[in-house]
Amino acid sequence: MATPKKIKLNDQESLTIVWDNDKTHTYPLTLLRDESPDAGNKGETILWTHYPPPDPGPDKPGKYEIANIKKVGNYAINILWKDGESAGIYSWDVLEKLGEFLDIKNSLNDKND
Repeated sequence: MATPKKIKLNDQESLTIVWDNDKTHTYPLTLLRDESPDAGNKGETILWTHYPPPDPGPDKPGKYEIANIKKVGNYAINILWKDGESAGIYSWDVLEKLGEFLDIKNSLNDKND
């Protein structure tokens, strides 16, 4: 598993991570927030039964803006969003997989242009 060498917020638009395997991924903040790995966003699985998350209602101001990023041990970051949400812990593994998804998506978009 790769680990970040550098994490940079780009004008409240995206987050760039430079990995120790020399890959670089730039994540739109909308993707990071919408794909937050917290149970309140994705629902919970309890005894093999999936419970969907509750309807969050209208978006609060600052939903897609980062207030702070904190490192969690040696395996993740926690993002505090400007609307007060901070439940999601983004492990290096989750961020790597999101980056790979973005690579595939971008390559498919390039082929269709």
